[in-house]
Amino acid sequence: MILFDWGTYNGLYKLRLAAILGMKLTEIPPYDLARRRSEDYFREYRDFASNAFTTITAHAPYYNVVSVDRDVMDKSWKALISAAKRAKLAGAMIYNLHLGWRAYMDHRDVEYVIEFLKKLAAEVDGMIISVEVPYTRRLIGDWDEIRAIREEVGEDKVIVSVQLENVWMYEKGVSETGAFEEADRSTGEDYWREVLAKTLKLSSRYLSLRFSQVIGFALGRRILKKRVPLGKGYPRLEPLARSLAEFMVKDVRGKGVPVNMHIIYTGPPETKYHDTLTLYTSIMREAISHL
Repeated sequence: MILFDWGTYNGLYKLRLAAILGMKLTEIPPYDLARRRSEDYFREYRDFASNAFTTITAHAPYYNVVSVDRDVMDKSWKALISAAKRAKLAGAMIYNLHLGWRAYMDHRDVEYVIEFLKKLAAEVDGMIISVEVPYTRRLIGDWDEIRAIREEVGEDKVIVSVQLENVWMYEKGVSETGAFEEADRSTGEDYWREVLAKTLKLSSRYLSLRFSQVIGFALGRRILKKRVPLGKGYPRLEPLARSLAEFMVKDVRGKGVPVNMHIIYTGPPETKYHDTLTLYTSIMREAISHL
C-alpha cells in the first residue's frame, strides 16, 4: 500500500525519466496545455502515464479567471476549458487551477469564479478541479472562499489544492511584510498540523499538496515570490516533513480516511528531479517511526 503519491511536473518526453526514478505521480505542466499541441501528443501522454503512474494531474495555464473586461474574461474561460479538455484527453484525473488576481476586490470576484467553475465542471465531467490557495490577499482563493466555492459547485467536484509555501506566506503575513526569515523561525510542527487539518476538511477523494521553497522580491509595493532549489529558500523543510509524516500515517491512513494523498514538487526545472527525490525521502525518513 502506498502512503502517498509523489512526483513533479513532466512533459511527455520526461515521463520515462520520472518513472525510472520511481515517482508515482506526474503532472501535465501549464505550458503543455497552453501550446498548440496535437491531440496525438496528449493521447501518447495518457498511454504512457496511465501505465507508469498511479496519479495523473494537470496544471491549468496561468490565466486570470476574473476580469473587469467581459471579453477578456470570456477568452480566459474559453482557454481554460479548452486546456482542461486536453488534460482529460491526456488522462488527468485532477485539473489544478490558479484563480488569479482579484478584479473587483469584493463579492463579485468569487461569484464569477463560481459561475466559471460550474461551466468547467460540466465540460469535463468526472475530473476533479483543485483550486489553489494563494500567497497574497490580492489573489482569489482563501480558505473561506474555497469553502464557499465547494458549497456552490459541489464538494465532489472541487477540492482545495494547498501550495504549502503559499499558505505559509499568506497566513504569516510574509506577502505583506517580506519578513521571510522571521516568519520561518516562528514556524514549527504545530503550525503545519493546523494547515493539514484545514486541508483535509476541504478535500474529497484526493488530498492535494504542493511544495517548493521560495524567496521574495519587491515589485513596487508588492512582495512577489520566486521559487528556488530546496535548501535555498523558505520555509524550512524539516518541521514540514515531520508534520506531514505524522499526519499521513496517523490522521489519514491510521483513521482510514477515504482520500488518496499526493505531494507535487513545484520547484525550478533545473533541480526538480533531485529535489523531488529529496522531498520524498525527507518525508519517508520521518514516517518510518510512525509505521
